[in-house]
Amino acid sequence: MAEEINNVKKYTEEDFETLEWHEHIRRRPGMYLGKLGDGSAPDDGLYVLIKEVLDNAVDEFHEGFGKLIELSLNEERQEITVRDHGRGIPLGKVIDSVSKMNTGSKFEKDGSVAYGMSVGLNGVGMKAVNATSTNFYVQSFRDGKTVWARFEKGVKIESGHGKQGDEKDGTLIRYIADNTLYVNYKYNLEYINTMLKNYTYLNPGLTIKFNGNTYISKNGLLDLINDKLKEPPLYDPIRLIGNNIEVVITHIDDNGENIYSFVNGQYTFQGGTHLSAFRESVAKVVKDFFQKDYDPKDVREGIMAAISIRIGNPDFANQTKTLLNSRLTDKESKGGIPISRFIYNFLATELDNYLHQNLSLGEKLQKKILANEKERKEFEKLKKSKKSRKGFINNEELRDCKIHYTDNNPLAELTTLFITEGKSASGSVTKTRNVETQAVFSLRGKPKNTYGEGKKAIYDKENVELNHLQAALDIEEDIDNLRYNRVVIATDADVDGMHIRMLLLTFFLQYYPDLIRRGHLYILQTPLFRVRKKKKDNSMDTRYCYTDDEKNAAIKALGTNAEITRFKGLGEISPEEFSPLIGDGIRLDKVRLSNEDKVSNLLEFYMGNNTEFRRQFIMSNLRENVILEDIITLEEETTAL
Repeated sequence: MAEEINNVKKYTEEDFETLEWHEHIRRRPGMYLGKLGDGSAPDDGLYVLIKEVLDNAVDEFHEGFGKLIELSLNEERQEITVRDHGRGIPLGKVIDSVSKMNTGSKFEKDGSVAYGMSVGLNGVGMKAVNATSTNFYVQSFRDGKTVWARFEKGVKIESGHGKQGDEKDGTLIRYIADNTLYVNYKYNLEYINTMLKNYTYLNPGLTIKFNGNTYISKNGLLDLINDKLKEPPLYDPIRLIGNNIEVVITHIDDNGENIYSFVNGQYTFQGGTHLSAFRESVAKVVKDFFQKDYDPKDVREGIMAAISIRIGNPDFANQTKTLLNSRLTDKESKGGIPISRFIYNFLATELDNYLHQNLSLGEKLQKKILANEKERKEFEKLKKSKKSRKGFINNEELRDCKIHYTDNNPLAELTTLFITEGKSASGSVTKTRNVETQAVFSLRGKPKNTYGEGKKAIYDKENVELNHLQAALDIEEDIDNLRYNRVVIATDADVDGMHIRMLLLTFFLQYYPDLIRRGHLYILQTPLFRVRKKKKDNSMDTRYCYTDDEKNAAIKALGTNAEITRFKGLGEISPEEFSPLIGDGIRLDKVRLSNEDKVSNLLEFYMGNNTEFRRQFIMSNLRENVILEDIITLEEETTAL
């Protein structure tokens, strides 16, 4: 323990600590699994655990062993079981493979690896599953024998060996995630089903069975795109297959770009070098085919596509493997070529040939490009006719931060813009925020409902605030210019606040759906109640509650004479109290829009004129603690706009 001399800590050898492998994972799980979560989001650590186990089974399939993977979830025990029918872990390495860091068969040795194009390369994944599980069991069946071991929170409890018996070769993994790490968790079957479908799309011939359901794909990424399409595309999807690459391309009558990208069977929903190369290459090949200098954005607007590549030694941005950093298809010393050239060369040959052989399809594609071009040029003409509004950025509408998302700064990921309503709320957030990474945009009233309006409506006098908002975000020309990683709608938890939230969501859905698809839009959860009681030392024990259940629990914890305050708006919360609400204790709900969601259908349902149908839906899905009159009022006001 450090000594203190004159209130200054003395730095000694006793300050150092050596952690066991499982202790380090449990103390720093984010390094290995991203966020932990409770299962309510598809990128929660619970699903990373399943993926880590499945990746090993799929790698066996790629090596030609084990066409069947069996997965089951015991929802009562929250227990996951995965049984593959591959070769089985070599018996002498069963325990080491799940309990010794950086132990695995996917490292390069003597110029080769046991698995040629694997997604798991660091020998970490299974250890993370083991360390963050209250009960973990591994068993390998191989060469007529079996070896098994059981762990609790990464500590081996027992192990043994015996004869294989009637069991086929392969590996069995069974675990229960630790509910002290994944607090109050529950698996979402929809997320698991989507994950399993992606595995089969990427591995034609592989069968996965899960709780009575069977998943198999015959046509790879073509099945993926066809399953995601909500209505017929503008032309039949183009499927192109090459050595370590598969691509499917079509266009739909919608805004934005819907592109799924994969590396070695891993869904890289954050993209990376391969996605950037694909976007650029598609635009260039199409332009060259038509011998027209089309704007790349016009070529890609409305595209729905998927690309899967397999490369040696992929370099991912983190252990969760959702963003590819690799520049080469393999190590430079082994003759790897740039990923951008690999993808472009493939498309320059295969896509160009396909378009030449299917001229009627090319005509449909060109018609879509010309429509995109016409809309873009009309919009640009409109913008030039309007006075630029970017000069507002330094006035009181926007209290900017010092670091931005486009900066080359390690804090860029933390950059946040809070969209608030009214002076009081914006004032509280402004006084409390971190000026380095948090900015505040203050609305002066309710924005106009933009549903059904063309983009030119943003430049109407009635929409000046939305015009200013898009300028503050700097997404008017290109969403890649986004100045803040998190765009947070921070409205009051009342009817007016909900109404403004809906109008802002409509704005983003209508004009910038990709901002949502890329995971940048959030809703700030604001407390409904404050429960506090003075302690013996005259300090206050304060609890902020977001639901009635939390309020009741706080009252029970603090006892009688607790002071209860019902907040009607953010402006009622003092700057001093706001600090934890937008700091370490911030609660954010990510707005999710899957690539296949049809934006026009969503907007029609929530903001269109189907009043009675929508009202019946709201009434049949009301929670007990929602006030019916408020919902009906909100419904009527939204329809009126």
